[in-house]
Amino acid sequence: MGALLIVLIVAFGLALLPQMWVRSVLKRHSVERSDFPGTGAEFARHVLDEMKLTHVTVEETTLGDHYDPESKTVRLTPGHFGGRSLAAVVVAAHEVGHAMQDATSYGPLVRRTQMAKQAITIERFGAVVMLAAPLALLIFKSPHVIMIELLLGILILASTIVMHAVTLPVEFDASFRRALPLLKAGRYINDRDQGAAREILRAAAFTYVAAAAMSLLDVMRWLRVLRL
Repeated sequence: MGALLIVLIVAFGLALLPQMWVRSVLKRHSVERSDFPGTGAEFARHVLDEMKLTHVTVEETTLGDHYDPESKTVRLTPGHFGGRSLAAVVVAAHEVGHAMQDATSYGPLVRRTQMAKQAITIERFGAVVMLAAPLALLIFKSPHVIMIELLLGILILASTIVMHAVTLPVEFDASFRRALPLLKAGRYINDRDQGAAREILRAAAFTYVAAAAMSLLDVMRWLRVLRL
């Protein structure tokens, strides 16, 4: 139990620290700038139109900045959608980078989209399996059955960690092979902002590291609750 508690604490730290860093980076560069001619949403719309991706829409969301390949939509949080800040413009560029990937049928994005759908179903199934574990013990009266069921549930939940891990290359491609060259080529940001833009793009990519760590933390919590 002591070793499990230590692992749980480490997992909590791994889950919390990336989130804190990402939030800190975005907050530091979210100051309104009078030298930007438009908001993050207006920037995204302009760039998409310039690339002839007029079918891609731009919407405001409270569910986190992301690109939806199914509806062909760039979604930005309120601060980035209506903000005139370096963070707003650079995050918008990152999400447009995903739209660029989608437009070229970028293989890793296609696979990530398929895995994301599967991960949602798998995660729900895994939670049901683990919640049903005590009932299975009462019915079958066998510790072997309960152990198999719990291990199956943990493996199912852990599969989401793998999904987030394989997502990271997709995020770095959107940040550094799509968004950054786009920002430089169009001179949308000046030279003194290049370093900060890289930091924001790195933070945008690492949101999935935090997500993977949270998935790991969920598995550790289940182990702790079930006293394995």
